[in-house]
Amino acid sequence: MIAKVTRGTDVGNLLRYLYGPGKRNEHVDPHIVAGYRHPAALEPPRPPGRKYDLRSLADALGSPMETLRGSQPAEPVWQCSLRTAPIDRALTDEEWADAAEELMHQTGIAPRGDPEACRWIAVRHADDHIHVVATLAREDGRRPNITRDYLKARKACQVVEQRYGLCRTAPADRTAAPRPTRAETERAQRAGLKEPPRVTLRRQVAAVAGSSDSEEAFFAGLRERGLSVRLRFSVRTPGEVTGYAVAVPDYTNSSGAPIYFSGGKLAADLTLPKLRHRWGDDAAREPDARSHRWTRRAVADYEVRVGAYREAARVAGTAAWQMRALCDPRVRADLAAAASDVLHVTADITGNRELAKAADFYDRAAREPYGRPPPVTPYGGALRSAARMLAAANIHQGDRRDQRRDLTVDLLFLIANLADLIESAAEHRLAQHRLAQADAARRAASRLHTIRQLASGSASPAPPRVADLAEEARTTARLAASSFPVPLADGLGSTAVPAPRLAKESPRPRGVPRR
Repeated sequence: MIAKVTRGTDVGNLLRYLYGPGKRNEHVDPHIVAGYRHPAALEPPRPPGRKYDLRSLADALGSPMETLRGSQPAEPVWQCSLRTAPIDRALTDEEWADAAEELMHQTGIAPRGDPEACRWIAVRHADDHIHVVATLAREDGRRPNITRDYLKARKACQVVEQRYGLCRTAPADRTAAPRPTRAETERAQRAGLKEPPRVTLRRQVAAVAGSSDSEEAFFAGLRERGLSVRLRFSVRTPGEVTGYAVAVPDYTNSSGAPIYFSGGKLAADLTLPKLRHRWGDDAAREPDARSHRWTRRAVADYEVRVGAYREAARVAGTAAWQMRALCDPRVRADLAAAASDVLHVTADITGNRELAKAADFYDRAAREPYGRPPPVTPYGGALRSAARMLAAANIHQGDRRDQRRDLTVDLLFLIANLADLIESAAEHRLAQHRLAQADAARRAASRLHTIRQLASGSASPAPPRVADLAEEARTTARLAASSFPVPLADGLGSTAVPAPRLAKESPRPRGVPRR
């Protein structure tokens, strides 16, 4: 069950929508299933052949606003839509009434046993959802405390899911990136874009952050990609940068100005304070002459590029062993977060769509709940250094067929060790009982295994940890082949070099490549 909270100013307009035909005639038999009084006493009358008379209901809901002490809220109408999953059974009116009462209790708008609570109703006009409407004014003249109401609504949904055996959904722990709004999605479809600009920006900012070691290099990398960058400065300390926002120059509003997205609107771990924490204490200071600036302008020769892949694969394999062997939760949290940097940078320098999707899946598994930054450790620092090394090498395919073939083999070796690392992260999240994050890591590992097996021609089955997701992964094979940085027919399809194995002999740590 999911909940979507919105705010408004006119309860009458909202009621007319709920009791109307809907935008596509989807409203069927609208009726009240619960409220601050018995539903039969609140149900609006409907004269024969006419529309519902909603004036008395609107007046009843809004009357506490007249006795509200102090200033009225700017948006006094609170509305929440509760919707079950498509695979869930249809709930009865009594079950929906209980769900609405639980929502009002958890949010504090109308706690159980409080006769002075806010007035509210729950309207049902479909099998799979209801709309809960409340006015933010208590009967005693006070305003309810609705701080972090969306988190409280998520908790209410989880209580109802467990009570009625519904499909379990993830908690609102801010590990998921903000999704594009409906307006953004529809506008992208009209413009013929493959995805909304918010998604593209999040992927590019994550790649630049993973390939940077300082604030200066980060902003320079964003501008080199043609993105518009706007800095936010402190009002207390002039000249101090406290945040940033990015925009695609071609994505503008009605007045022609670019639409900016702050780091926090892209993902919880892409705010400037979180990035500074990732880069270390020296990230905000001006780098000295000895510091190395990792930029995408540096183009190394072929041997250096191959060496970058091999070193990154070695570090990823070692990190997979460390994730399983080391029990320190701080180390595991940092390794899980740093793995996202390596995966984003690898997807960025190869331009592979399936690698980019795997990085998007893994994003949720890499983040700590509620936006908390993981502690920076030397173990995660080794992974981040490998990501910067990959970006600095600026790997690209040459013109000779043997170079393309050899480089692709090393890339697949890196992908295999990344898959092992991500599966270790999935086991870690499962042990923490963070099921949504564990599932995200498994999906990412499944896509990586699909790419590796397809490119290497391996017929070996996927590891048991991702077997339940293998069927979905197979559907991505054709897309992976079409977008792989080296044409598979000319590259690995004609080589006899097998895909590197992840299982190693003892006492070599699991995941460390054999050379």
